[in-house]
Amino acid sequence: MTTAPHVRRALADRRVIAVVVAIQLAISLGYYAVMAHVVAHLHQDLGMLAGVITVVLTVRVAVQNMLFLPAGALTDAVGPARTGALACALRAVSFALLGTADGVGGLLVAVVVMAVGGALFHPAAQSVLAGVAPRHRSRGFSAYVIAGQLAAVTGPPLGLALLAGGFGLLTAVTTGAWTAGAVLFLLLRRVPASQAGTRPDARSFTEGVSAVFRDRGFLRFALVAAPSTLLTSQVTTVIPLKEADSGTTTLFFCTVAVATAAIQPWCGGRGERPGLLRIGLLCAAAGYLVLLATPSDHHSRIAVLMAAAVLHGLAAGIMQSALFQAVTHCAPSGRFGTYTGLLSFLSGAVSLAGGFAVAPLFNAGAGGMAVAMTVLGSLAVLSAIALRVPSPAPEQPKASLLEV
Repeated sequence: MTTAPHVRRALADRRVIAVVVAIQLAISLGYYAVMAHVVAHLHQDLGMLAGVITVVLTVRVAVQNMLFLPAGALTDAVGPARTGALACALRAVSFALLGTADGVGGLLVAVVVMAVGGALFHPAAQSVLAGVAPRHRSRGFSAYVIAGQLAAVTGPPLGLALLAGGFGLLTAVTTGAWTAGAVLFLLLRRVPASQAGTRPDARSFTEGVSAVFRDRGFLRFALVAAPSTLLTSQVTTVIPLKEADSGTTTLFFCTVAVATAAIQPWCGGRGERPGLLRIGLLCAAAGYLVLLATPSDHHSRIAVLMAAAVLHGLAAGIMQSALFQAVTHCAPSGRFGTYTGLLSFLSGAVSLAGGFAVAPLFNAGAGGMAVAMTVLGSLAVLSAIALRVPSPAPEQPKASLLEV
């Protein structure tokens, strides 16, 4: 008996989602296991100064942000499976180098390779998910986000357990996780194509970049939505500086991760609604306003911090889902990588510039921190007001992202 085409497509989509979620869980566990403890290793074991460590880690973020757009275009040109395998291989090499680095030179090489791998991974993984049928796409992305947040909670204690065998053992295990991710990406190329289409060639690299800059509607949307990363990332600086002890800080970020994961089933199927991203931005604004009202009484302080954590977790989860669906809504056939690369590039640039802008305020004591949080909350509200989701790309027959 011949299986109906829609049944074969559904089975292929479920397999693709399962593989991508498995990749996300494995590599994220490794990533968070190492990154939660890398600063302590560099400072305590290698004796590096705090300023040197900050510069090195900032280099990783800056390089990764700068490469998002070309990485997205490369994903469209050579295919997400190949790009994802290359990304995981580079990340595996970077963690192996990180485990053996004993000076600034070796550390810089490790973080630059890590940045290149990170810039390639995100458009590759999301391009694969964008290629599944619309009825499975939002649920697949939700599972992808949940896997990442689960790893964010469980990765640091896993890393702490592995540190009993030394930092070298920790990075070796993480190297193995990223290597497994590369193998799993290559398996995606064996999934039967579920839709007819043409394969993009190398010329699509430059064509994709020029096409996304000609799409004025999406470019305006990306500029307005760009503060999303700044809004979700700056809270990681605010909480430790608000004189929260390590236990309270850990509880705060675990609550953020749980809320981000918990909202995903609700986001499924709603991601293409223009109002969803506004809700996420307003949740971020409310989260900063709640933090402004943190009382001095210990029990009340914990309650307010947990309320802020829930709001920031909801903001992160809603915005991730909404932005993914917005890109799939706007990107023409074969251009998802380039479009999400541009959005990630602009978001990263705003996050980096915004971080430098508010840093002096954080250093100015309680008054300066209050101003910084007011600015961040106001930016979220202004972005929500100015947000306009552009019209979708003209309907075209899409190539299966699993063919390339």
